[in-house]
Amino acid sequence: MKHGVRPGVPIALLLPALLGLAFLLLPLVALVVRAPWHSLPEQLTGDAVWQALRLSLVCATAATAVSLVVGVPLAWLLARADFPGRGLVRALVTLPLVLPPVVGGVALLLALGRNGVVGQWLDAWFGVTLPFTTAGVVVAETFVAMPFLVISVEGTLRAADPRYEEAAATLGASRFTAFRRVTLPMVAPGVAAGAVLAWARALGEFGATITFAGNFPGRTQTMPLAVYLALQSDPEAAIALSLVLLAVSVAVLAGLRDRWMTTP
Repeated sequence: MKHGVRPGVPIALLLPALLGLAFLLLPLVALVVRAPWHSLPEQLTGDAVWQALRLSLVCATAATAVSLVVGVPLAWLLARADFPGRGLVRALVTLPLVLPPVVGGVALLLALGRNGVVGQWLDAWFGVTLPFTTAGVVVAETFVAMPFLVISVEGTLRAADPRYEEAAATLGASRFTAFRRVTLPMVAPGVAAGAVLAWARALGEFGATITFAGNFPGRTQTMPLAVYLALQSDPEAAIALSLVLLAVSVAVLAGLRDRWMTTP
């Protein structure tokens, strides 16, 4: 038996697995190796960088908050309620996960743009215009990030024992009180994990944001958009910004290690 190879691992599977691992890790290693470490502090202290970082953090946090407010009830509906077409609704909720982000941005423009299906009434009745604004960034990020939260919370709700809610109902609690006092504390870890995933996805959103909100420094230019812009004129700045997003991604994985990275 060869050293370092666990019994029962076929070489025919091990070699492609190692190749796949190398394929995934090599770009990240290259990013770290080729980073301009000597000029990194200077690159990361520029006003444009901090503007983009601050806007990214604010918008991602706002998108996560919106996702929590409407996504947790939606997850409960999919996990607990029985209604016709539930499978179709679940498929539609998860559609943004596989939809190209640029297509999502176009769809948002057609729905919420100044001449959109709903956007024309928002503009006419309330004077609200979402495209190419900071609020538009939040809308785009919420659209692509909320499914991550819904899936995580729905899975946790399905794993939770509904008898606790039934017991609360027999004691006189209303359905909402049972949800707030019994169900929500039980699924809190799933809600937290989903919120972290949604926040990370919102922070890294590019396609829907640039299509629906544009790329205006200080107003709609988030970190991914700043990376794209810097790559055309200052590759070292693009690498520095990419390192920041890489560090955030690693931090997210570290925060979720107890949920997904433990081995039985």
